[in-house]
Amino acid sequence: MPLSNLRDLIDANIHMPFPFRRNPAEAAAAAGVDAWLRVWGLTDDPDVAAMIARTRPAELASRTSPAVDAGLLQIVARQIAYQFVFDDLAEDLGRHSPGRLLPMLCESVDILRDGRPPRTPLGAALADLHRQVRERCTPAQAARWAGQSREYVHGLLYEAVAQTHPFPLRTGDCTSIRSLTAGVEPFYPLYEAAQPHAPTAAEVHHPVVRRLNRLSADAAVWTADLFSAVKEQRAGEMINLALARRREHRCSLQTAVLLAIEEINSTIEEFQRLYDGIKPELSPAGVGYVECMIGWIRGCYDWSRTVPRYADVTSVPAVP
Repeated sequence: MPLSNLRDLIDANIHMPFPFRRNPAEAAAAAGVDAWLRVWGLTDDPDVAAMIARTRPAELASRTSPAVDAGLLQIVARQIAYQFVFDDLAEDLGRHSPGRLLPMLCESVDILRDGRPPRTPLGAALADLHRQVRERCTPAQAARWAGQSREYVHGLLYEAVAQTHPFPLRTGDCTSIRSLTAGVEPFYPLYEAAQPHAPTAAEVHHPVVRRLNRLSADAAVWTADLFSAVKEQRAGEMINLALARRREHRCSLQTAVLLAIEEINSTIEEFQRLYDGIKPELSPAGVGYVECMIGWIRGCYDWSRTVPRYADVTSVPAVP
């Protein structure tokens, strides 16, 4: 069939071997996340409320976490919504000066590392999210969640520095920052907790499983980059795999997207190869944990191609 727009071009070229799935508790999660955002005053601002409506965090949670129970899906959906609010605010502040980010970033680190009381509504929402994670997870899992969440916070400062830096950003630096600002890895300790019996520490920290962790997070967020590239190019954003390829090769957006897809496809293929090799060695809990990583690869693709936040992807033709 003829390809009419950039979304068609992506669909025709991306290698997505994993099945489409949604969580049956999605509707309840959507109602729950809306109520939670209202409790902490995060959607009192009409612009934030409109952003949440365009972003549909419960839909992303459902597609990335199709097999988790309803209670854990609520936590995942709330965390996704929180990260979108936090990320958009960080972008607004950071594009003027990275230093303007310091109060909100330091508050987050204080909460996540030292358990200090919050000073803002956004901090209060994070503290409540941290409480929910501690109640659901083991102490070791909750500690991993907090540590990986701090990496996400630090990544937003790196992004702000890159956005205001007067020199061109190298592609390797872009992907390094993107791996932090993606905010995917903080969800993985929740998937340890999702298993009937937690995977062993040896499984969680096995070098191959750690590599699967990295590959799945990169594949998920780079796939989202394909669909968000039009929106982010118009906004002057820098941290996007497709836009990095466009700067590097001085090519059209369509060609840059195809170059990014090549990298995504090779990442997914490596994931499949490594998973096939180690799967016989994993316990049922270890298999379930890795299957949740697959959820992010497929779920980000399905959500990104239909969510209103990235609807601009259909406004660009498939051929330059």
